Amino acid sequence: MAASEHNPSVERPALPDGLVAFVKRECPTCELVAPVLEQIAQATPLHVYSQDDAAFPKHPRPIDDTDLRMSWHHEIEAVPTLIRVVGGVEVERVLGWHRDEWEALAGWSEHGDGNLLGASLPDQRAGCGSLSVDPSLATDLAVRFGSGRLGARRVELATGEDEFEAMYSRGWSDGLPLVPPTEYRVHAMLEGTTRAPDDIVAIVPPALVPCSVEKVAINAVMAGCKPEYLPVVLTAVEAACTDEFNMHGLLATTMSVGPVVIVNGPIRKRLGMNSGGNALGQGHRANASIGRALQLVIRNVGGGRPGEIDRATFGNPGKLGFCIAEDEEGTSWSSLAEDLGGDARTDSLTLFPGEGPRTLVDQLSRNPESLARSFAASLRAMYHPKLALAFDAIIVVSPEHMRVFEEAGWTKAQFVERLHQLCILDGDEIVRGAGGIEEGLPEGVRGNSLPKFKPGGLLAIHCGGGAGLFSAIIPGWAGGLTGSQPVMREILP
Repeated sequence: MAASEHNPSVERPALPDGLVAFVKRECPTCELVAPVLEQIAQATPLHVYSQDDAAFPKHPRPIDDTDLRMSWHHEIEAVPTLIRVVGGVEVERVLGWHRDEWEALAGWSEHGDGNLLGASLPDQRAGCGSLSVDPSLATDLAVRFGSGRLGARRVELATGEDEFEAMYSRGWSDGLPLVPPTEYRVHAMLEGTTRAPDDIVAIVPPALVPCSVEKVAINAVMAGCKPEYLPVVLTAVEAACTDEFNMHGLLATTMSVGPVVIVNGPIRKRLGMNSGGNALGQGHRANASIGRALQLVIRNVGGGRPGEIDRATFGNPGKLGFCIAEDEEGTSWSSLAEDLGGDARTDSLTLFPGEGPRTLVDQLSRNPESLARSFAASLRAMYHPKLALAFDAIIVVSPEHMRVFEEAGWTKAQFVERLHQLCILDGDEIVRGAGGIEEGLPEGVRGNSLPKFKPGGLLAIHCGGGAGLFSAIIPGWAGGLTGSQPVMREILP
């Protein structure tokens, strides 16, 4: 299981000087070149490593590599592979059978008998995939031979100690059971990214701890992610740890907010993310585990634990993990990523500092103006009807409500602009003491009008089930330089 102290690297076993070949019996090309290997061995030193049969070939006598240790360490991609080694260092290799290249590598003009190498064979023949890169074996080999690739210390459990209770007692859990981050599972998770395990993803608040790809992978395992989700989690961690998003501020505030992940682009479909019924709820592994993995990184790497630096008065269930996939195909409106400067063809995510969603009900409006006024009435009451310009919001428009706007020809820009207009507040009504309510804005707003939201403070996305005349509002935290701003990032492998 996992933490963060480094193990010494595993030393790569050296190849012997001279010519070295890697073969396997089940490869037709390796069978084809078996006489060639014997021919070379009669003229110059040759060491042959056999991947699947310690008795193949018969001459020269093979070295047993059926555990694939040498093949894995020396990154054999195909067999047969012929390598020339000088002073313990590989200087050249040939993959497959190519007579001219084998003769050049073996110095055949000097050591041969004047005959062609493999004279009875075709001039060339493609090889087969090495067993050491077989996808079904890759993770097991990485665990067996690549322990130096992982930097985390191994946590040994006592005999009879329950691993789930052990993780909880060590403070790794968000309150729910975790998947044990075994070495095998962490290696498998790392296969989901092209990034090196020791690459630093971000400096994670509040403790400002450097967080490696491996540490993110460990928490992604615990959250229940699949390896293909890892690039999304890595990008979410990067976005959360920017000055613009201000993750430390989200933790330290007594408000109920946390990071909300909104995913755009083709990756939504590849990962099987849900953007339909129950889009903001439970039931889909990608949505649930990606959001949870981000929160576990903040907790376990950065130290953002409730009751410590996390000072939320209430919190909200979304702080276990809140990840949404936008339904881009169900609307003609631009996606959130496009609104923030991205490309619809690019995989991306946006991090928004949000609270739990609240449902907006309007089952009667059949024209866009009436429906927009319903939206605005709910937005004006967000957090408090007498507060203005402090908080952003995401409007989640359902398919049935979206149909009302689209059939009337409203664009997203028109929709958002109309909401801004309808959310202008009368200063006389929101001043402190107005309506017998002491909460409100200072006396200076009296006689003026104020917008509920600052420019750009209203965002809109589309998702949800096809039935139900409901939409939703995700209230945000303090916007701007003193609070948190939405952060959009491209998802890279």
